[in-house]
Amino acid sequence: MAGNNAKEIRVAGNGRILVAKLGSTAPADTTVAWDAAWKDLGYTTVDGVKLAKKDKIDPIDTWQSVSAARFVYSDRDLTLKFQLLQLNEDTLPFFFGGGAVAANGTTAGNYKYELAGDPAFDERMLGVEFVDGTDVKYRLVIARGQVTETEELTLTRTAPIKLGVTFTALAVDSAAPLVTFLMKDPAYAV
Repeated sequence: MAGNNAKEIRVAGNGRILVAKLGSTAPADTTVAWDAAWKDLGYTTVDGVKLAKKDKIDPIDTWQSVSAARFVYSDRDLTLKFQLLQLNEDTLPFFFGGGAVAANGTTAGNYKYELAGDPAFDERMLGVEFVDGTDVKYRLVIARGQVTETEELTLTRTAPIKLGVTFTALAVDSAAPLVTFLMKDPAYAV
């Protein structure tokens, strides 16, 4: 609906971030529960998730004109940035780019995680869900992507450890979307 409508202002008041192995079943809409393959990454900082879409558009210049004759798309980046606050068997390998946490020795409660010397691609699916009140729910599903940047870890006695990541969407194929938005929102009337 065009015009000013305060009922269409959205606040991502509460949400969560989930990851799954490539090819896992994604929910078809906002009423279907996330499949058991999806792991909730837990608490994030109050900054939530920052989603950025950047297109690189190159001009085609001509001898006959000082302005571009047309543009061509040369690149599209879709990134999500967030900081995880929990350390566990799902978040640590996600932050460091793969691998797994394993039992360490015979004493119960001792574990280890080994960061590989030779990096390997750690592609995953990513889901983001948020609600605004009781009538609005959004889900974003990225079918393929990976962590492409991490923030430095700060170990201090006065603040929690934050696993800050940038997750970049990758094309599944030329026909598949980079991200799918699923909405339960009365503002849309298609």
